[in-house]
Amino acid sequence: MQPVSCLRCRREIEVGQKAVAVFMFAQTVGVRPRQKSAAQRICFCPQCAVSLAMGLPPEGALNMAAWNMIRDLVSAEPALNQAAWENLRGVVGLLASGEADAAAAAESRFRRAG
Repeated sequence: MQPVSCLRCRREIEVGQKAVAVFMFAQTVGVRPRQKSAAQRICFCPQCAVSLAMGLPPEGALNMAAWNMIRDLVSAEPALNQAAWENLRGVVGLLASGEADAAAAAESRFRRAG
């Protein structure tokens, strides 16, 4: 099996890891004999999928169609957003896991000497 990487950030997506896959193929309509291309799979890691969905729409009709599909997935179920945050915590190791962690980090940064 060929390794898969995120189209946007180029990070490798290993088998079993969470990701968003966009499948594309072309097919003739109203033309005989009907022809169909091979399907192409484009993958995005959860962080890039969420980032794309929350950003401005891209230029181009095909990009816009894929962007709308990704937005639908991201907004339909919180699991993809959760996977993105879990991956970010693992990559960075510094993100706060909740308000208490954020408050403690802010307090330690702004502790007054005296």
